[in-house]
Amino acid sequence: MRVTNNMITENAKRNINANKVLVDKHNTQMTTQKKIAKASEDPVIAIRALRMQTNMSHIEQYLDHNISEVNSWLEVTGTALSNMISILTDIRTQCNNGSTDTLNEDDRQTILNSLKALADQIYTEGNADYAGRTVFTGYRTGSKLTFMENEKDTVYSIDQTFDFKELHDHRYYYGDVTVPADADTPCTTEISTSTYSRLRLAYDKIDGLGDNLLGTGSATEISYTAGDPPVTTPLNVTVYENEDDWYAANNALEVGDNEVVLIKSTGELIFGNEIAHDLAKQEASINVTYTKTGFSEGELRPEYYYDCRKQNEDLEEPVTLMRTDGEGNIKTQLIDFTISSGITISANTEAYSVFDSNIGRDVQELIDIVSRSINAHAKVDRIKEMMQREQFVSDEDQAVLQTYLDAAKKEMDYADDNLQKTYSQYITNFDNYMEKVNIALTNVGSMEKRLDLTKNRVENQKMTVEELKSNNEDRDISDIIIDYYAAYNAYTASLTAAAKVGEQTLLNYI
Repeated sequence: MRVTNNMITENAKRNINANKVLVDKHNTQMTTQKKIAKASEDPVIAIRALRMQTNMSHIEQYLDHNISEVNSWLEVTGTALSNMISILTDIRTQCNNGSTDTLNEDDRQTILNSLKALADQIYTEGNADYAGRTVFTGYRTGSKLTFMENEKDTVYSIDQTFDFKELHDHRYYYGDVTVPADADTPCTTEISTSTYSRLRLAYDKIDGLGDNLLGTGSATEISYTAGDPPVTTPLNVTVYENEDDWYAANNALEVGDNEVVLIKSTGELIFGNEIAHDLAKQEASINVTYTKTGFSEGELRPEYYYDCRKQNEDLEEPVTLMRTDGEGNIKTQLIDFTISSGITISANTEAYSVFDSNIGRDVQELIDIVSRSINAHAKVDRIKEMMQREQFVSDEDQAVLQTYLDAAKKEMDYADDNLQKTYSQYITNFDNYMEKVNIALTNVGSMEKRLDLTKNRVENQKMTVEELKSNNEDRDISDIIIDYYAAYNAYTASLTAAAKVGEQTLLNYI
């Protein structure tokens, strides 16, 4: 085969360019320390690199965002629950103090002041938020658990269902001894007491029974559900504005054996002995629909606990807010975070499971009871002080004042007895409230532990992927230098050889 000069020149040029491309390739590798600069150089490496980069992006999302956000959310929740336990412990301590029969005036006043201070803090922790999102309000993270200001024109119609086990005995005391200005002023001397089973609604100062917003229901009717299959039966209710009206209607605080009484001012349903026994025997659930107008700052918002309808000046029609699934079961509103591939965690704790709506009612009742005891003792002291005055030294005045004093002492004895018994009973209540909060706090701790374990695993996974990614894409600098110099030597040698080839012409053969 005849080899011409042009053929030699073209081959030399091709070889020079190939060596130059190789030098450029290794030069690029030396700069980037990557095996390839574009996918066409090695499609297998490119595909692996894209897959690992996607995997690394997911891992970084888990570590830098999801896991850190869940951790912060749980820290806020845990702090709020710990504070709530502290508040409940303080209230329980006051219950324990009040359950003794050796209280003096300073003790009662200390209990009153402590409970009033704690009352303002009961549900404050329920408004705890992380990055502007309330952590206890389920999906409504943009709303607070409580009313943040007084809303006197806001109206809610609330559906509340009670289990028969929630029926409990409660003592009712009636009779208010007045301290006369002189020995001729008539004084109430009759003090009475009675005990009935009651249910306490979540709110006091209600408008009445029924759903007035939708125009349904009866103002004198509630129902209970029992049996298999369940049958709902209406209960007739007698409605009174307050205890004074109840007393005035019966000349006593009495409920007929098969009667149910509603006290609107206190939000209490009081059951006669026979109907209470029958409801317990049937293991019934009691269904109550009632309407309340006006809410105070710090009160719980009903939509986090009950099915309800809301109406205020900003709404043309009532808004229905469902909290249950229609069968009485509360629908969970868990906020899930993906913290690793295929692993999710529910970071939120819902208010209804820890901030019992009865806590605030219990505290207010404790305040009222100790206040009544303080007032009763003050009446006795004032009458005793009157008996020491010179103007009342006559036997006739002393006899009248002694009658007043006996009545005041009877009221004081009833008030002290109620204070001791109720505070002793409510120790158990607050133990139960604390147990619920402790369970929630334990769950938060368990989630934090699980989060830590997952975080460690994801961090190890990140290190593994980074190593695999480096093995797939990166080259050792020492190998690149060796290959570079080899390619560069080949390139300079090809230039030298090409220069020799260019020296040969046809004249060399003549």
